[in-house]
Amino acid sequence: MSFHPYLFFSGNCREAFTRTEVPAGSPDLIIHAALTVDGSLLMASDDPTGDGEPAKGVSVSYVAKDVGEVKRVFDALADGGQVTAPLAETFFSPMFGMCVDRFGIAWMVNAEAAETS
Repeated sequence: MSFHPYLFFSGNCREAFTRTEVPAGSPDLIIHAALTVDGSLLMASDDPTGDGEPAKGVSVSYVAKDVGEVKRVFDALADGGQVTAPLAETFFSPMFGMCVDRFGIAWMVNAEAAETS
């Protein structure tokens, strides 16, 4: 069994996922978008409720192989959004940070912990 995050957007899923296909008759809304990164699948669509509220009660966690990748991904996600925990070393990761992107999605980005012997 596996779990996959599924993001809902308020009419701007196309902007967040630029490589999507839209079925005929729905040119402005995305009913399903998928992005594969390093074998992980992230799915999204425009929110079918149409309430325009940001996502609540969930964060998407992205684990990168190294600190450089953490910085690159975090900076891209935080651009136009809000940093809620700046990048820093923690007891569980050499680099960890939290932000809410410009689409209202909460993210936790961290580097894999170094192996200890």
